[in-house]
Amino acid sequence: MTTDDDWRRLDPRTVLVTAQLTGGVVVGAGVPVAAALSGRLGTGRAALWAVAVGLLLVAVAVAADHVRRLRTRYRIGEDRVELHSGLLLTRRRSLARERIRSVDVTARPLLRLLGLVTVRIGTGEHAGGDSTLELDPVTRAEGDRLRRLLLTRTASAAGDDVRHEGELAALDLRWIRYAPVSFVAPMLGGAAIGGVMQVSDWVGAQGEVIHWTVELFRDVPVRWAVTAVVLAALATGALGALVLWTEMWWNYRLVREPGSTLRVRRGLLTSRSISVEEARLRGVDLVEPLGVRLFGAARLDAITTGLADGEEAREAHHGTLLPAAPRSVADAVAARVLRGAVPPTRVPLTAHPRAARGRRLRRAVSAALVPVAVLALLGALVTPVLLWTALVCAAVLPTLAVVLALDAYRNLGHALTDRHLVTRSGTVRRSTAALDRAGVIGWTVRQSYFQRRAGLVDVTATTAAGGGAYTARDAGAFEGLIFAAEAVPGLLEPFLEPAGEGTRGAPAGG
Repeated sequence: MTTDDDWRRLDPRTVLVTAQLTGGVVVGAGVPVAAALSGRLGTGRAALWAVAVGLLLVAVAVAADHVRRLRTRYRIGEDRVELHSGLLLTRRRSLARERIRSVDVTARPLLRLLGLVTVRIGTGEHAGGDSTLELDPVTRAEGDRLRRLLLTRTASAAGDDVRHEGELAALDLRWIRYAPVSFVAPMLGGAAIGGVMQVSDWVGAQGEVIHWTVELFRDVPVRWAVTAVVLAALATGALGALVLWTEMWWNYRLVREPGSTLRVRRGLLTSRSISVEEARLRGVDLVEPLGVRLFGAARLDAITTGLADGEEAREAHHGTLLPAAPRSVADAVAARVLRGAVPPTRVPLTAHPRAARGRRLRRAVSAALVPVAVLALLGALVTPVLLWTALVCAAVLPTLAVVLALDAYRNLGHALTDRHLVTRSGTVRRSTAALDRAGVIGWTVRQSYFQRRAGLVDVTATTAAGGGAYTARDAGAFEGLIFAAEAVPGLLEPFLEPAGEGTRGAPAGG
């Protein structure tokens, strides 16, 4: 086994990165401050003070980062990875090499310019920062060395199957057409409008912006003015979604490396390399947001034990194996990832009883009538304009609610394969989860009063991976229990009792 017993330090160019970042922040904050002070101190003195304070802040930040580098060292031992760090209080941490499950390599734009990367070494456990070691920064060559050294295994149960080794998926630029129909587009459009108003408020020009907008639509009917603003926001959001997609997924590749490690590489400005050991992979989740699903596409996420903690865990799509792509491509990649001939996300599902449809219709229509009733009440008390708004909502919202409820019912289903249990639900965000049956650690069976009357039950498989719970919602009471009992034989039987001749079982006490 390759080992390295010598202590190593972070790359000394970290101080350059700190100087550039701090300098950018200082310039961004110093210019408006200097402009505000120029009226009192004069332009020359205000600029001099701003430059002096900025240089002092940069110097302090660089000195602190230099001391941090001197006080940080790491080494890869025979059995453990050790990291010593701390300024006033020294912190010593170590991870057993046999427990390491992920080594993620990230390079922000400034780091890429200098050939540096940030390396996060994780055990795949939800134990806060103690389960992750971060080396920020090291050279790209050192990051690749650490990734290969720490994730390569001498033997793997799945490693004998070489049918799905190498590249599993690569970027197809035609996938970018799904970016504008995602939920990100309208969110970015709304954020753009909010950003314009906020910036105009900072510079004291918000009144002028509002006045200009009012003058622009002075001779236009209100409904067309609102329509134009909404369309402009959607167009801006669509453009932003295209830019964001390009930044996140440029140079995308999904490969299976020696030692049974899945590696996702992606990113235009910020380069990311996320490695997941197959030993902690428990299945896949085929995610179809409504807009993407209407165009026949889906995203593929990994169901794994314990994603990385900290900043990387909060980034969007950290566990995504495949961005939104044609459904056939997503199914094929799911089969390759799970080393199967047939993708479990494509198997026929058992439909749920019609009583589940009634529950969704009642809840959807009730939720749609609430805003109608509120607007009608306010219209009667405040202004008749709200009465007309309530009338429009009454014509649109219940119909939309019924359509979504029927779609939600059609999407319900569950199934079993030789290796996986499959559940599907959702309409605005449809999810088809294929969970390894060996990864199920328990079952939760819930039945409300109304479900009991309708003969329905929620059956939830609990696992240490992914979201932690995957539910067959509103399944038939008998079919749901049989599904759970057959998925993991012996786990649910102690809680079942015979229900009589010819039946397979019923919930104890039920």
